[in-house]
Amino acid sequence: MGQPDVTLVVPAFKEGTAIVPTLARIAASVRSAFEVVVVVDFVEDPTVVVVEELGASDPRFRIEVNTYGRGPGYAIKYGMDVAAAPVVVVTMADGSDSVEVVDEMVRRVRGGAAVVSGSRYMRGGSQTGGPLVKGVLSRAAGLSLHWFARVGTHDATNSFKAYDTAFLRSVGVESMQGFELGLELVAKAHRLRLRIDEVPTHWRDRSEGESNFQVRRWLPFYLSWYAYAYGRRLSVDDVRGASQRKTFLTKQLSRMEKS
Repeated sequence: MGQPDVTLVVPAFKEGTAIVPTLARIAASVRSAFEVVVVVDFVEDPTVVVVEELGASDPRFRIEVNTYGRGPGYAIKYGMDVAAAPVVVVTMADGSDSVEVVDEMVRRVRGGAAVVSGSRYMRGGSQTGGPLVKGVLSRAAGLSLHWFARVGTHDATNSFKAYDTAFLRSVGVESMQGFELGLELVAKAHRLRLRIDEVPTHWRDRSEGESNFQVRRWLPFYLSWYAYAYGRRLSVDDVRGASQRKTFLTKQLSRMEKS
């Protein structure tokens, strides 16, 4: 298998066979040359055996055991770091994302966008199900960032995004807790005044298993990156310096949360 056009990073936690329909949809829908990197936190995760069996017959699918730390943020960051393609797409193991638009997302990144968001809140997008509070907060954050910060997407908090891998390597990922890294990377791209694009997507709440999204625990970290999205243009060095300060703030918030 030659170098893929896109790496799809799929964080997973005890999905087991429940991940199979999601991987089958990717295989059926994505026409770009792809690899799928499923990332788990520990080798005993039942997802490992499932993906290894699939990978034995289709080498485009592989499992990786995250060594950065427990949780979805670390899993996604690890997957980004081991990606082989010039474009990285993050999608969830539960099948909630419209992977049918991955090819269009890849096309837009290759056309010059640093970030392309799957957008539930633009014209043509939608969401079905999910916790009410989570949905309200997500919509409020996405629309306010679009109208007031002019970030280029109506849905900055959605984890379903495509990234220019060179952009990821240049700015790094500082988020450590949950799925807020999608917002972090939108905020960084916006402060660098890089192109941010979006495509309409249909989000469906998972039909099997339980969601691992924790609104109360992760909200302070989302708010930190939300605030960071507002401000003057920065250089890459500025962003990296700011990221070090954000890491310090994130650690302080984490300590406050645990106390």
